[in-house]
Amino acid sequence: MFNRLDLNLLRVFDAVMVEQSLTRAAQNLALTQPAVSNALRRLKDALQDELFVRQGQGVTATPYAQRIWPQVRLTLQQLEATLMPVRFDAASANQAFTLSMADATATALMPQLLRIVEQEAPGITLRVLPLTTRDPRRLLEDAVTDMAIGYFPAVMADLTARNQAGMGMAFDHQRLYDSHYVCVMRRHHPLAAGPLTLDAYCAARHLLVSFSGRPYGFVDEALGHWGRERRIVLTVNQFFTAGQVVAASDLLTVLPQHFIEFTGIADQLVWRELPFAMDTVHVDLLWSRRPQQSAALEWLRQALSRSAQTPLARPAF
Repeated sequence: MFNRLDLNLLRVFDAVMVEQSLTRAAQNLALTQPAVSNALRRLKDALQDELFVRQGQGVTATPYAQRIWPQVRLTLQQLEATLMPVRFDAASANQAFTLSMADATATALMPQLLRIVEQEAPGITLRVLPLTTRDPRRLLEDAVTDMAIGYFPAVMADLTARNQAGMGMAFDHQRLYDSHYVCVMRRHHPLAAGPLTLDAYCAARHLLVSFSGRPYGFVDEALGHWGRERRIVLTVNQFFTAGQVVAASDLLTVLPQHFIEFTGIADQLVWRELPFAMDTVHVDLLWSRRPQQSAALEWLRQALSRSAQTPLARPAF
């Protein structure tokens, strides 16, 4: 079967999947509709599946077509990127990049990234959006952001499983640095005088940094393994805001340890190790495989990687 496949047939298949219409696919490919129909007929014979059924003014893909399309599309994109790579000259580039990350991550990465841009790519513009989800793949697919940086354990696990299963990968990722969560409170908090016990921690009132606003996070998942829970009385969506609030209240919060010194009020805060086991926080860079921007995104990836190697971005444990 494979020997009978023509690459052009797969291009037609991809175009029809996108448009769900033979007429619009023909227009996009600069072909006649009979030529598209003929190509699909040949592909149907080779794959032994109808691929599409007529529905109203368009067509609907069969389950088999839906199943193979992601891998076919990714393969075509990768082939295009390999055969026709886009040249990227950082010194003369005037592109705008959008990055999504939390404020604690931006504090660690952006000062050095800005220095790299100013020295090597002065025409580039950077826009940083607040991260609002622990799964930014939809934002990347929809081109709302070019790259997302943060702690995405469920996403990383899913991508690893897909890779091990030999499935098509629509996203790339890279570990930038590891962080460490600690309990933070005001300097004269009643619990600041001695070691923080699990009972005292659970009995306290808590502030949660939640990108989505959901009053449940990784700390609560860890406590659940011990059969414990805490009372969350306030959620905010920025680590900086959390530091300001706990400095003026008896609430406890959890912050990346490296971020405390950048709150501007570190002298008003104290931190204690959490009285239960927590996984290391892996800060990952995630981006969509878009061939048309591969060279530009590769430059940005390398710049972010270099930024993460500076003392500012490397947390001290």
